[in-house]
Amino acid sequence: MKIEEALKTNKFRDEKHKAGINLLYTAYWFNDNFNQLLKPFDITQEQFNVLRILRGSLPKNLSVKEVATRMIEKSSNVPRIVDRLVRKEFVLRQGSTIDKRETFVVITVKGLDLLKSMDKIIAEGEKELLGLNEDEALIFNELLEKIRSTK
Repeated sequence: MKIEEALKTNKFRDEKHKAGINLLYTAYWFNDNFNQLLKPFDITQEQFNVLRILRGSLPKNLSVKEVATRMIEKSSNVPRIVDRLVRKEFVLRQGSTIDKRETFVVITVKGLDLLKSMDKIIAEGEKELLGLNEDEALIFNELLEKIRSTK
């Protein structure tokens, strides 16, 4: 769907303004649709991101602070997210033997099993949502990285 149709307007200052609005609109659209993929698993995007980060770091354990630096959403309250994941038994907290103020987070077998059960569904969902072939995805990634490198 064209951005003009989605927003019911064609009043943009120029193509750069339209591109910025289009990017924001598409990010929210993708976010909403991605949430629908996660809904059956009863986890949020932030919780999914923490689990994904912890699985990717195996066998190394990460501190809560390290997890926070790797989050997609930088404003996430990682300690609160970890608390929810602990209650769901997807992660464990472990205190540091060196620094009592530092807490490490470890993904549990239950957390790994959840991610494993989600992998195919998420991969297929992302592929469907993006609707890009590999060459288009490469160009898209390069353009997004160019946008982020301007600041």
